[in-house]
Amino acid sequence: MVKVILHGCNGAMGRVISELAGEMEEIRIVAGVDLEDKGLYAYPVYQELKSCPKADVIVDFSSAKAVDALLEACAGSQIPLVLCTTGLSREQVEKVQEVSKYIPVLRSANMSLGINTLLRILQEAAKTFSSAGFDIEIVEKHHNRKADAPSGTALALADAINEAAGGSYHYTYGREGRQQREKKEIGLHAVRCGTMAGEHEVIFAGPDEVITFGHTAYSKAVFAKGALEAARFLAGKEPGLYTMGDVIENFSK
Repeated sequence: MVKVILHGCNGAMGRVISELAGEMEEIRIVAGVDLEDKGLYAYPVYQELKSCPKADVIVDFSSAKAVDALLEACAGSQIPLVLCTTGLSREQVEKVQEVSKYIPVLRSANMSLGINTLLRILQEAAKTFSSAGFDIEIVEKHHNRKADAPSGTALALADAINEAAGGSYHYTYGREGRQQREKKEIGLHAVRCGTMAGEHEVIFAGPDEVITFGHTAYSKAVFAKGALEAARFLAGKEPGLYTMGDVIENFSK
């Protein structure tokens, strides 16, 4: 049984994770952390991590402004951290890397098992299509309340492709006016409307043929499932920085 503290439990993702965890025999949420206890859960909710009972892993779905204090608390308590919050600053990313020297930290731009499998597939595809001179575009669609654009997932997809292609691409964010497309660029385009949980499409377009790879999330449950699988994976691990790729690789063992 993996005991979990849910940081940011009152948010939309916190509620989905709490519901899903209640259906899993291997996971138990022992406490939540948020500004107040709204009486939503059977487990207690505290304002500070230091007030929580002992746990094996912390799962975070809060906000970027709460991450600095969270990292300091996790380092002090030596509890492994599944960091799901996106939109981190460069300084915060560097702090994550520093803290991972002392505790295990799993950070991913997207917790979906499907997206993280897609990342691996794209790296293989990019080796062929980049060498063949194919144009590369990424279109992502999210609900109208999502603040950051492009999404962290779209950037992760672009980074995976660029890494496989030897880092030779630069990124273009949307298009405006009269400008011709450059050969070594990846275009990223953001759509914000309605209540879409998340849709990503990667386009490789060459002479007279187009290949597309896509992923659609129909609800937040796919991210909750991935976060809880990450918690199971991270419990008991050595200090270091882990990704969802490590979780997926563990499935094949």
